[in-house]
Amino acid sequence: MNHSHPIQCIATILAGLAAGLLALATAAPVALARPAPPSVSHTALATPRPQLPGWNKHPPLPAHVHALATGGMPGWQITLIASAATVLAAALIALLARPRAARRTTASAA
Repeated sequence: MNHSHPIQCIATILAGLAAGLLALATAAPVALARPAPPSVSHTALATPRPQLPGWNKHPPLPAHVHALATGGMPGWQITLIASAATVLAAALIALLARPRAARRTTASAA
């Protein structure tokens, strides 16, 4: 009787879950990152800033917004897709390892 097969299956599943956890841990800070709000004190609001000479002669041009800055995929969706792909890969590896191990056992017993 071969007792290494269940241990090998458990080790494969744990390795897949560890890889998924590692992928989730590396993707989570990027997915949850937000820009910090500007720090403004009450005294900064009360005191006027000195302006350069001629600052009001030409109004600034309207800002051009790029499509990449407005579109794109939110970080939580990227994290969800990465974690789902990891779980799917771990399940696929576990399913593919089972028939392969069964072939090895049959070949050695014959």
